[in-house]
Amino acid sequence: MHVAYWIVAALLAIFYAYSGWLKVARSRERLAPMMGWVTATPSWAVRTIGGLELAGAVGLVLPPLTGIAVGLALAAAAGLVLVQLGGITVHVVRGEARMIGLNLALLALAGVEVWLATTWL
Repeated sequence: MHVAYWIVAALLAIFYAYSGWLKVARSRERLAPMMGWVTATPSWAVRTIGGLELAGAVGLVLPPLTGIAVGLALAAAAGLVLVQLGGITVHVVRGEARMIGLNLALLALAGVEVWLATTWL
């Protein structure tokens, strides 16, 4: 379980660190070609989502690595589940249901990470 946790945590942390950084650092105009939903979303919301993704990435790795507040890893994984549920909802409402494949994969990985965090941590 220990190895499985770290493999899934690394995959999710890399993805969310990159995705979160893009949302925090880039303008909506630069994000729009790869994330069409940002044009209909206020800048503060896009940046907040990016911040939550960055926090989730750090929360999956740092607490178990340091042994301090290890329960935060479970909270981070659960938060990333919520982020993906929100992403799926946005795509469905916008009529982009065919674009939820990545969201479903990330939702499944985050769900597995919640389970791994409850059994290993």
